[in-house]
Amino acid sequence: MAINRQKLKLLYLMRMLEEETDAERGLTMAQIIGKLEALGISAERKSIYRDIEALREFGLDVRTYQRAPVEYAVEHRAFAFAELQLLVDAVQASRFITESKSRSLIKKLESLVSVHDARQLQRQVLIAGRVKTMNESIYYNIDKLHTAIGEGKQIRFQYFQWTVEKKEALRRDGGWYCVSPWHLRWDDENYYLIAYDAEADRVKHYRVDKMKRITLLEAPRLGQERMARFDPAVYTRRLFGMYGGQPVRVTLEGENEMVGVLIDRFGKEVPVLPVDGAHFQAFVDVAVSPQFLGWVAGLGGGLRIVSPEPVVQKMQALVQRLAEQYCAPDGDKTSA
Repeated sequence: MAINRQKLKLLYLMRMLEEETDAERGLTMAQIIGKLEALGISAERKSIYRDIEALREFGLDVRTYQRAPVEYAVEHRAFAFAELQLLVDAVQASRFITESKSRSLIKKLESLVSVHDARQLQRQVLIAGRVKTMNESIYYNIDKLHTAIGEGKQIRFQYFQWTVEKKEALRRDGGWYCVSPWHLRWDDENYYLIAYDAEADRVKHYRVDKMKRITLLEAPRLGQERMARFDPAVYTRRLFGMYGGQPVRVTLEGENEMVGVLIDRFGKEVPVLPVDGAHFQAFVDVAVSPQFLGWVAGLGGGLRIVSPEPVVQKMQALVQRLAEQYCAPDGDKTSA
């Protein structure tokens, strides 16, 4: 049954204003009438005035611009253009989002602005050489994990790592992991599942893009008492590259200008005490891992580990190993 296109006039007018106008560019009454006629819809000025008022009453921010001639445009939207720029940049910069999914998401974000502003967004999104994940299934994984968390169910899955041949190799010889999921965390450009492992009686985390064949179980999730005291933000701050390990209180000493580096990593809550006019000491709870030691080393001596002694020794061993690795066989350092 054919629909009377006149009944679609208000909908076409709303879409026209949303897609083709913004604060800088509007449509004149003559342009609106012409576009409607191209769609097979006849319209008079008075009826369009009434339709615009109806759209305003509905909540659409249709503004009248007293230009020559008068123009009508949607000025304010759910997202400001600058806000969408931030979202687009975040999508494009995220490693866990594949190239194809990035394009799809950005296309949807573009639909929230006029076609003119959408072209501006397209010019913003190129980040040369960005490494993107190859695993498209991450989106289905995230959906399943949200469902499991929402329903309070345990899950099982297989977990893989990459080989030097760039192939997936299942850990535990393909054996299943069974955990109670509690939180999803985005850290260091990757999604992680934070879960309670009842068998080990520990909180663990897993890269979502490395999880395969996730299945929701009927068994209710465990670890309520442990997770009631759990702070995912603190947990993440203690880890470097989400590398596991028991947290240790480490004392760091550095030059005063390095305080900002500590705050960026651990937050303003990190305890800091002045040593003299130029130096301070800070106390951080971290999982001592190669990533943590590498982070300290990467600051070029601006920070040094003071205690505990076992951590200092690990740092010394790392420095010694690197020095040997970058020395020529005769003991001379390799040339730069």
